[in-house]
Amino acid sequence: MDVRERNARSEFEAFATAEIDGLLRYAVMLTGDRELARDLVQDVMLKAFAQWGRVGSADQPRLYVRKMVTHAFLSWRRRRSVRSVVFDRDGVPSVGSIADHASAVVDHDDVWRRLSRLPRQQRVVLVLRYYERLTDNEIAAVLGCSAGTVRGYASRALATLRLDLAPDPRLTVETS
Repeated sequence: MDVRERNARSEFEAFATAEIDGLLRYAVMLTGDRELARDLVQDVMLKAFAQWGRVGSADQPRLYVRKMVTHAFLSWRRRRSVRSVVFDRDGVPSVGSIADHASAVVDHDDVWRRLSRLPRQQRVVLVLRYYERLTDNEIAAVLGCSAGTVRGYASRALATLRLDLAPDPRLTVETS
């Protein structure tokens, strides 16, 4: 192994060490399954290592690899024809102290159930926007589309979630 290969390997190892936990959390948010997320990230990291010359020289290697994870997730979803995803609480970041733990668990499960019913592009946009805190332009770069398309996906996803939360008028009891 020559000096250049050793340098590339050490750069990749430093990158992987710094980013692996965040990539795994991101993949869990997308897949809803910790083991599937590990497989996804492992596949992507192997590809990133093989292409480290291009990946490492990108303006933002972190976003480049997140883009690779996103595309791999979307590709897996198409190949496997997964129709639903069951989210568990493993890998979900805690949100400070919550007085009623049972209520928090129910709320988390409800959020994951609702997200799992969204089309995959809409779910990716919401995860990137609210979990990864990326801007519309950064999300557009990850998805390879325009910022307007990102806003459209987000708008439709949020509208779907709002409709899902709306009370069923058939169940409303009128009082006189």
